[in-house]
Amino acid sequence: MQSWQRQLSDSVVKVEDLPFVSGDEQYREKLKKVAEIFPIRINSYFLKQVKSEHDPLWKQVVPTVEELDDLLRSEEGLDSDPLNEEKDMPVPELVHRYPDRVLLMLNNQCPIICRFCTRKRKIGFPGIVTRETLRQGIEYIAQHPEIRDVIMSGGDPLLVPDKELERILKALREIPHLEIIRIGTRVPGTLPDRITPELCEILKKYHPLYANLHFNHPDEITPEVEVACNRLADAGLPLGAQTVLLKGVNDTVEVMTELVKKLLRVRVKPYYLYQADMTVGTDHFRTSVEKGLEIIRGLQGHTSGMAVPYFVIDTPGGGGKVRLLPDSIVEFTDKEVVVRNFEGKTFRYPQPLEKQPKRKTPQPEPAAPSSKLCELA
Repeated sequence: MQSWQRQLSDSVVKVEDLPFVSGDEQYREKLKKVAEIFPIRINSYFLKQVKSEHDPLWKQVVPTVEELDDLLRSEEGLDSDPLNEEKDMPVPELVHRYPDRVLLMLNNQCPIICRFCTRKRKIGFPGIVTRETLRQGIEYIAQHPEIRDVIMSGGDPLLVPDKELERILKALREIPHLEIIRIGTRVPGTLPDRITPELCEILKKYHPLYANLHFNHPDEITPEVEVACNRLADAGLPLGAQTVLLKGVNDTVEVMTELVKKLLRVRVKPYYLYQADMTVGTDHFRTSVEKGLEIIRGLQGHTSGMAVPYFVIDTPGGGGKVRLLPDSIVEFTDKEVVVRNFEGKTFRYPQPLEKQPKRKTPQPEPAAPSSKLCELA
């Protein structure tokens, strides 16, 4: 069995090394242009899970010419920084948007590079996050007593070597007012051999420690992934899953039902289902907002309440996450959805360009009995 480091070093990073790519040489040249702008990385473990060019795993990691088409559509609201993270960075690579919590980027490398990534502007490029950058971020947290929660992100923080990761965790745990540390990672589902017993021994020293995992399709949950998730859970980390709603990958009730059931079997709680962000080069992945609501309705009552994630829009322009509940939707039109965030502000989320049938503004559903409210909480 290969080590996780070898699996990572054997990653496909060039168009000419991709299997299953159909089309002529002209098409491949276009893909090379895409890869010059948005890098490729598919580690050898993940590549082995792919069955064909129509595979939902394949669609997440292989460039398409549609990415170039999307680049030409910035005038339609697409942005390289759709969540306006740079605006909320008081120091480099630390986002302080919510009053009591921050997001600290440890690196800009991932075990795979997702074609729909919100941070396409950063991921895969060297030299963005340095030890000095991290020092500034940790110092900022230490100097702001209102911060009680930090999310370690990137890139993927679990690609940081064990010793360096422990150094960062130790420095954070020495901050008296910091209560919670969360790790945002796709490693367990895309490079599961990285979740070693040695890594788990390090992590268990720094509780309360939580892990926000990223899964988009039930085929990602393999026997190796089950071992990885069980190791993290046995080390005492509560595990939650974040999923991005992607056209042609998981945009059906059937696929999402299978995913959430598999997640619970490997001790991972479905937490968020994200409407795809308006990132340049990713528009072909977006579904309508109604599709996400349809999926949530399809999950409710057909599986346990704890298997139903919150459906959210991370609002364009940096307004933060908005859960799509009846009272959060101000207006539906064929052109856009108007939503209300945690501050009572309204934000406009443009619908995909293809023409949609006329839709009526959804009416609030009757309040659930108090026992059901407790179950969903």
